[in-house]
Amino acid sequence: MLLFRQLFDPSSSTYSYLLGDRRSREAVLIDPVFEQVRRDAALVRELGLELKWTLETHVHADHVTGAWLLGRRLGSRIAISAASGAQGADRPLADGDRVEFGDRALVVRSTPGHTDGCLTYVLDDESMAFTGDCLLIRGSGRTDFQQGDPATMFRSVRERIFGLPSDCLLYPGHDYRGLTVTSVAEERAFNPRLGGDIGVGDFIGFMNNLGLPHPKKIDLAVPANLRCGRPDDAGAEADEPQWAQLRFTFGGVWEIEPQSLEEVADRVQILDVREPEEYEGAMGRIDGANLIPIGQLERRVGELDPRRPVVTVCRSGARSAQALTILHRAGIRQAANLAGGMLRWRAEGHAVQGGRD
Repeated sequence: MLLFRQLFDPSSSTYSYLLGDRRSREAVLIDPVFEQVRRDAALVRELGLELKWTLETHVHADHVTGAWLLGRRLGSRIAISAASGAQGADRPLADGDRVEFGDRALVVRSTPGHTDGCLTYVLDDESMAFTGDCLLIRGSGRTDFQQGDPATMFRSVRERIFGLPSDCLLYPGHDYRGLTVTSVAEERAFNPRLGGDIGVGDFIGFMNNLGLPHPKKIDLAVPANLRCGRPDDAGAEADEPQWAQLRFTFGGVWEIEPQSLEEVADRVQILDVREPEEYEGAMGRIDGANLIPIGQLERRVGELDPRRPVVTVCRSGARSAQALTILHRAGIRQAANLAGGMLRWRAEGHAVQGGRD
């Protein structure tokens, strides 16, 4: 069976797609975004997957790919069109290639027009296809820069994408209105640029008169993506916390494991955000923990030393995760949540003050 997740980057309105084989746990990620690497890596880990490949539909002009950074963190390999001109990929792709993950595979279809190296990835049973910036939902990618050519795009869509089964679901590289998925039948019938009886001349005339400004990040994104997202310098991961061994979750929270907290307890501020009766109650408390109930934290945040990292604690880890949001708003960025809260701390046999069995 297939495991599938559609992910979104709000800054660039980019969709990324995670596909995994449930039996082998092998997975691929289509069009990752550099700024979302933490999120994507966390999801891969939480789902128990092994990321084998990151796949690019083309050389993007509106965001930097996360392919290189994911390779650093998860050991995944990079695949992109051989016609893209990109350097640093592990596998150059051509029309008809198969990218396998476990018992499943994506079949490569060359669909140039937006760029020379545009690819559409078709799932092995032709139930899904990932069209990048070639075909969008009721629209299409641009053809006014990066080797764009409207006649070529018209042929790519009408012959290579519309040639798929009518019920094949199509997932685009972007959407700017909140739409998530379409189908071959829908786009054949309702796409105002490429559907119905529209001819190639109609499409060329339409695309040549869009008059759109160039993407804001084009001067940064294209050179970086021609390196598969590898930064110019070695400091790409300098923003990773260094004060403890932390884990970033798919929910956007930095967490610290109980054993790691025990190792750094003398160097951090332990902030217990439970109510006083819980702090003094049967579950006990961590030695040295300061009590500020979460309902009071916003007005008492000045009691914390902003120069020292903070670890937030509650019964289960839920309230303390919310406490991180309050700390961040107050400018305290070196902060992490105790994974599993006091329940896990006690279950793993770490020392507590007070409390009872």
